[in-house]
Amino acid sequence: MLLTILNFTTAALYLLAALSAWLIVARTAKHSVGDSAVLLTSRGAPSVTFNTPQLPKNLLWLAIAFHTISLLDAMMLEDGFNIGFSHAISLIVCLSTMSYVVMSRDARLTRLAALYLAPFAVVAALLPTILPANRVVMYGGWMAKLHIVVAILAYALFTVAASHALLMLFLDRRLHADRIQQIDENLPPLLLIEKLLFKLMGVAFLLLTVTVISGIFFSEALFGKAFEVTHKTVFAMMSWFIFGSLLLGHWKLGWRGSVAVRWTLIGFVMLLLSYVGSKFVLEIILKRV
Repeated sequence: MLLTILNFTTAALYLLAALSAWLIVARTAKHSVGDSAVLLTSRGAPSVTFNTPQLPKNLLWLAIAFHTISLLDAMMLEDGFNIGFSHAISLIVCLSTMSYVVMSRDARLTRLAALYLAPFAVVAALLPTILPANRVVMYGGWMAKLHIVVAILAYALFTVAASHALLMLFLDRRLHADRIQQIDENLPPLLLIEKLLFKLMGVAFLLLTVTVISGIFFSEALFGKAFEVTHKTVFAMMSWFIFGSLLLGHWKLGWRGSVAVRWTLIGFVMLLLSYVGSKFVLEIILKRV
C-alpha cells in the first residue's frame, strides 16, 4: 500500500512539473514583453527570452527523490534485484530525467526535462503499480551487482541520447519549415544538443562495452552458467556495433546531423530489443518470468 502511494505521489509531482513548465511557456508566449527580459540582437531588434522560474525544477527534484525511494523499495530485496519490465522502464526514465536536471547548468536543459520528459515519467512512475513485476535476479556476488548497475546506467544514458536525437529531428524540421516559435526559441540550440549527444554516447558506449565484455567473458562467474548466444546478446552486439561505428565516423569523418540522429535511434531500438523488449514479451505477452 505504501509503495502504491509513493508511485502515485511521484506521478503527481512529475505531472505538476510538466504543467507548471507548459503554463510558464504559454504565459510567456502570450505576453512576450512584461516579466520577460528583453535583449537586443546584433541588428538592434528586440528579442524576447525569459529565465525559467524555480518551480518546475524544484518539482522535478522532488519527483526524482520520491521516484528513487519507491524504486529502491520495490527493487532492492534481501535475496536479489526485482528488475522486471515495469521496474526496468521506470528506472531508466528516472535516471534519464535525473541526468537532465543534474546537467542543468544551462536552464534550458531543465526546461527540456520538464516540458518533454516529465509527461513520460508520469507513466513510468505508475508502471510498477499497473504492471507489477515478480522477476527476481539473485545477486551472485559483487561482480553480478556491478554488471547490472553498469548495464542500467548504459541504458539510461542511451535513453537520454535517443531523446536528444528526437529533439534534434524535431527542431531541424521546424527550422527547415521556418516554423520556430517561442517555445522552440527557449530550448537549447541544435549545436549544443548535438554536442551533448556525442558526449552522452561516448560515456554510454564505454559502459555498454564493459557490460558486453563482462557478459561474454565472465558469464559463468556472474550468473553461474556459460555464455549463450541468444536474441538478447545478438541485439546487444548489434547496438554496440552501431554506436561504435557512429562514434568512430563522427571522430574520423565528421558524421553529424541527420546521420547521427538516424543511427542513434536505430542503435537505441536494437538496445531496447536486447533487454526491455524481451522482458515485455516474456512478462506481458507470454506471462512468464
